[in-house]
Amino acid sequence: MIVVFDGQCLLCNGWVQFLLRHDHARRIRFASIQSTAGQQLLAQAGLQVEGLQTLLVIDGSHRWQHTAAILRVLHVLGWPWRLAWVGWLVPAPLRDALYRWVARHRYRIWGRSDTCMLPSAETAERFLDVLPPGRIFQK
Repeated sequence: MIVVFDGQCLLCNGWVQFLLRHDHARRIRFASIQSTAGQQLLAQAGLQVEGLQTLLVIDGSHRWQHTAAILRVLHVLGWPWRLAWVGWLVPAPLRDALYRWVARHRYRIWGRSDTCMLPSAETAERFLDVLPPGRIFQK
């Protein structure tokens, strides 16, 4: 599973740090939208970096955005995070409207970094990079 996130968004960076702490099986990898790998994954999903207001989660041939992406990732973390499945009971238009509002205001509320987050030496292998001609590998 790959989580494509905004590396300059402090809320997004907090989400990645949360996932790194709780993904004990180390099933989740990451790509920032500012990286070549992230931009390639967004393009494959038909999304553009400019004005992007969604989290993208890719697992094989499946892609999720907005609240579906969050719920899918929490499911992968296992218990107790899997309990978030109850979020599926809320209709997607309602869940995603709140998600889009938070996404639009994320820099104003949580802040923005001028640089992308740098992974620690212990987690660096979980962040993607790209080799020509578009082959994805782990750093």
